[in-house]
Parts: sequence; C-alpha cells; structure tokens
Amino acid sequence: MKKIALINHGCAKNLVDSELMLGLLAEKGYEITLDENDADAVIVNTCSFIHDAEKESVQSILQLVESGKKVIVTGCLPQKHKDELKKAIPEVCALVGTTDFKDIVPIVENVLNKQDNEYISKISEKPEYIYPETIHRQQITMGSSSYIKIADGCNYHCGYCIIPQLRGAYHSRTIENIVEEAKELVKKGVTEIDLIAQDTTSYGIDIYGKPSLAKLLEELNKIEGLGWIRIMYAYPTQMNDELIDAIARLDKVAKYVDIPLQHYSKKILEAMRRPVSDYKELIKKLRDRIPGIAIRTAFIVGYPGETEADFQELYEFVKFARFDRMGVFEYSRGKNTTSYSMQNQVPKKLKHKRYKELMSLQQQISYEINQTYIGKTIPCMVESFTDDGVIIMRSEHDAPEIDGLVYAKSEKPVVPGDIEQVLIDNADEYDLFGTIV
Repeated sequence: MKKIALINHGCAKNLVDSELMLGLLAEKGYEITLDENDADAVIVNTCSFIHDAEKESVQSILQLVESGKKVIVTGCLPQKHKDELKKAIPEVCALVGTTDFKDIVPIVENVLNKQDNEYISKISEKPEYIYPETIHRQQITMGSSSYIKIADGCNYHCGYCIIPQLRGAYHSRTIENIVEEAKELVKKGVTEIDLIAQDTTSYGIDIYGKPSLAKLLEELNKIEGLGWIRIMYAYPTQMNDELIDAIARLDKVAKYVDIPLQHYSKKILEAMRRPVSDYKELIKKLRDRIPGIAIRTAFIVGYPGETEADFQELYEFVKFARFDRMGVFEYSRGKNTTSYSMQNQVPKKLKHKRYKELMSLQQQISYEINQTYIGKTIPCMVESFTDDGVIIMRSEHDAPEIDGLVYAKSEKPVVPGDIEQVLIDNADEYDLFGTIV
C-alpha cells in the first residue's frame, strides 16, 4: 500500500481542502501518514496570500525536493504562478490548482508510476470552486473543534487581495449539506464548529437570493450534542439586523464574531476598495444588541499612501473600540493586485514601526479586558492537558489557534470537548488561569 503525506500551509480554508484531498486518497486505499520521510509522495498545499506565506510554502517544497521526495504542489501557489513555478523548481512532479484538487487520485497515481522526465499540470484557467459534497474529509486536526467551509470564492475585489483570481466567484453550499456535515462531526466527538469562507456573511446570496447565515445558524442550533457554533471571517457591511439577532438569540452560537475591518481612515478604506462606513456605530450596535460579545478584528498597516495622519486615525479608533481580540498585518505587496502598482509605497521600517505601535496598544487593551474576567465563572471547553496535569481550555470568547487559552486546575476528571465552568483567578495579556468548579 502506497503512503501519502501532506503538508498544509495557510488558512483554515486550505486545511479543509487538504482534508478533502486526503479523504479522496484514503477512499482509494492509500495510506495517509503524517511523517513525510515515510511517504512515497508528499502533497504540499500552498498559500499565496502574502509574500511571507509564499516563502514558507516554497521552503517546504525545496526541503522535500532536496531530500529526494516526489512532490505534488497544490493550491494557491501553482494557481497564481502556474508554469513559472515549474521553471523555478523543475524537480516538482505535479502542479494542481485551487479548484482542481478533486483530481488528486489520478494525479498521485501518475506521479507514482511516471517516468522521471514527465510532469503533470492540472490548473484551471478560470477557477470555479464548487464544494465536493460526496467526499468524506480525512481530518488531520480532529479535536474538540472543527472547521466547516460554508462557501468559497469571493465577489469582492479588495485592492490588496488576489483571492478572487485564485478561487473564482462566491459559491455557497446548501444548508442541508452543511447541517449534515455538522451532525457527522458531532457523532465523531466534535463539540464546536467554526464556520469559515472567504466571507461568511455573504453565505447563501448566490443560491437563496439573499444572505442566509442567520437561517443556517438556526438550523445548526438544533443539532443535539453540539456545544458552540462560531462565526469567522465576517464582512462588516453584511452584519445585518437578522444576523445580529440570531447571534444574540441562539444559545449555541458563541457570543463572538470575527470581522476583519482592515482600516479606519476613509481615504485608506477607499484605496483598499473596502466599504467606508462608521465602524464605531457597528461596534456599538453589536455590543448593545449582543450582551457579552467578544469582537475580533484585523488591520493592515502601511498600505500604499497611508500617511501618519491616517495611521493616527486608526490608532485612535482602536483605542476607542477596545477590541477583545485583534491581529495586525504589515501590508504585503502582491503581484496582480491593484495596490501593487500604487504610488507612495510605505517604507518597510515605517510599516514595522506602525505594526509595533498598534500591537503594543492592543496588548495593553487585551490585558485590561482580561483582568475583568478575574473573579468570574465562565464556560470553557477542554482542549488538552499538559504533562504536569494542567487542563488547557478555551473560553467562548477564544477561537481555536488564533486566540488565547484558559489554563485550569480540576479536582474531577474531564475529557477533551467537555464544556466546564471555570472560576478565573488570574490573567495576563492573552491567557486566563483558573479552577474548574
């Protein structure tokens, strides 16, 4: 039996594609291994969102090629660079585009049986991502939480982003298919599902004629045995009243929303081709209507044309909004984006200085917010255990992998996936500490 390994780079959306590929291969009798040294061929599922992500993907490919492995490169990097990638790394056996992974089985068969001088390229000129509903994901990250991709592709054309070119137009899955997948995950022991897409709040617009995330939440909320439903990658202008009411009302929907706002300066938002609206109003509305909500966001500093005044506007907004969770990225100049050829590119040093200033402010805000948890008892989910018996948990206000953790002690035995009440007795900038009661 041939063994296949897979290395995944990039976002959770990529991870789902990786798991779908492994599902297809497992179905055809291939053995999946997490040890690339032990594999007959290695798939590298790549990210091309920013330059650093590309660099990381390329390093993985080069290391494997140098060790003599048969390497199949999938995802955003081949979709973006096509045959240039083959010229740069001629040892690669196959290149597969973002929406062509459904053909991974014949491609792997060809790679394992081919002559050394052959090369396979399967990259759709016009990518169109339709979720392959018949494939059972082979999960490589099974735990108390799991991602569900509710749509892919994107209809927005932000100035810094290449995703619509790499993944095509927005395509939603049906409510029935998503609910079915969620039920299967719960049967396997998953307690939390995290809804992902390039933009979750546009969900359903293409198949139901209007944004239907609220309706999807209603149906998921009925699933027995499911603990939390979390919304990631929300788009600010689609946070309508129906959706806000659903988050507030439905007991299984985590009081948490991830809305990458990207900037606050009107001038920079326009340059980014992002919606210009009063985000202060949106933040206030969310907090008024959903008691106890945690809001996560992300910003880009150093976008072309960003002046000191623009940055200060953003800085003051962050000070005002006091986000519970926040990420900051230094603008990364990507080819084939409108921002690539814009005038007034911001020097690297200045971008980094602004990044540090904004993160330092957020660190202080995060510390102050975390201090308010001390003395409170909050529901937390068991993730894992340290060697010395400390229980690693997550609160409802923390998404997997990107947010903080809760470190707890307990007199009673607990298992991953359990949601327990934790009395918080200490906190730092990012994590909470307490005891299960």
